[in-house]
Amino acid sequence: MVRPSLGSRLFDTINIMLLLAFAIFTIVPFLFVLSGSFTASEELLQRGVVLFPTKFSLDGYRYIFSTNTILWSLGVTVFITLIGTLINLIFTTLMAYPLARKEFVGRRPIMMLVLFTMLFSGGMIPTFLVVKSLGLLNSYSSLLIPGAISAFNLIILRNFFQQLPDGLEESAKIDGCNDYQILIRIVLPLSLPAMATFSLFYAVGHWNTFFNAVLYINDSTKWPIQVWLRQIVILSQGGVGDSQQMGSDFVAPPGEVIKMAVIVVSTVPILLVYPFLQKHFAKGVLLGSVKG
Repeated sequence: MVRPSLGSRLFDTINIMLLLAFAIFTIVPFLFVLSGSFTASEELLQRGVVLFPTKFSLDGYRYIFSTNTILWSLGVTVFITLIGTLINLIFTTLMAYPLARKEFVGRRPIMMLVLFTMLFSGGMIPTFLVVKSLGLLNSYSSLLIPGAISAFNLIILRNFFQQLPDGLEESAKIDGCNDYQILIRIVLPLSLPAMATFSLFYAVGHWNTFFNAVLYINDSTKWPIQVWLRQIVILSQGGVGDSQQMGSDFVAPPGEVIKMAVIVVSTVPILLVYPFLQKHFAKGVLLGSVKG
């Protein structure tokens, strides 16, 4: 076995130190937010940065969950995330698979149109007018239908489908399978890494839905949690906000701690999903990003 040279070991050591320092700088803000959410308000104001609180407090979380509004909006967000991700996967798959077939007539012009949407957008006002003309305003459909297909994810999934061996489809056709049976029984089982990756992409996008909800939904009972958490931050800062919508039992905000608790509540649930998809994440992206 050949021992690594001194230069190689020195290079590896420097790389490890740099990556370790980068990891520390990355994780410290998360630790600050997490510990700050469990810190007493006066301590956070006095010390500024608190990684190890001396005065443990749940005031921030009591403030957030002092009304059922947040729990309801959390359920709305979970609903939008699950249904929206399912819609995204179905529509993206049904469009990417035909475009990956060489015998599909007109696939090149369609792909040019898809690429065009990545470079140019109709803008906020035309999009709003389209949503309004379709009667989708003030409904969950306005958050699910307009973004049913991501052009970027469509292209990567199409490239992934093109890399599958043609012999699999040919043998399935010999056995009497039609196109839908080939897609469901052959293609999709082989595409689980890619599908898991795009599920995470779409789910994170739906979980962080904010601007579209503000733009299209006027009924506060239909707001996702991101919109309500923004309202909470506005109220905690003494800004303009509709405190009556939060309920009569809504307690006074405990100061800066509320901001930390807001970030934790809005981040941790979707963060917990990542470990279950992590093993498919890098593999799914790489398989669809290189053609040939």
